[in-house]
Amino acid sequence: MIDVRVLEGQAITDYLDDVAALRIAVFRDWPYLYDGTLDYERQYVASYRDHPGALLVGAFDLGRLVGASTSTPMEDLSAEFAAPFNARGIPRDHVLWGPESVLLPAYRGQGIGHRFFDFREAHARALGRSHVAFASILRPVDHPSRPAGARTNDAFWRGRGYAPLEGVVVQFIWKDLGGVGETAKTLQVWMKTLTEG
Repeated sequence: MIDVRVLEGQAITDYLDDVAALRIAVFRDWPYLYDGTLDYERQYVASYRDHPGALLVGAFDLGRLVGASTSTPMEDLSAEFAAPFNARGIPRDHVLWGPESVLLPAYRGQGIGHRFFDFREAHARALGRSHVAFASILRPVDHPSRPAGARTNDAFWRGRGYAPLEGVVVQFIWKDLGGVGETAKTLQVWMKTLTEG
């Protein structure tokens, strides 16, 4: 049975390199094609140890990290990032942002993704948040690196009660595998309004 648990304080430090390496491994694949570095990833993961209200959940198979999920209050992001939420009458301090959930391929389809979202939504409620949001990369259907039979996670997210926010996208910059430099990527924002309980 996979052990899914919150990592806090020293536990984040202890697994810093493992989470960093996991992010690099999972995001190398379609659709992110991310050419990441361990140094950058270590700094990124450390922010979940250092930011109040942030959440890092790990999934372990016999002590080996096989998945991770992160969340952070929207206030940790730029005001520009939160502007579309404010425009819809949702203050940034009402939103928990879920940057990613990553899981090695062999462990997918076993309910671990649901457990990640359960932790994220429980954390949002504990912080008094009314909404949870995240973003998913948009890649053209004719992208040369798109594998045959590639599927999205849209059905899973919709089943959890999330929906795309019409016309709300965000930009992130990273280097693609085989690329010569960093380029801007467009990601679609998804959101769920939490109910009590």
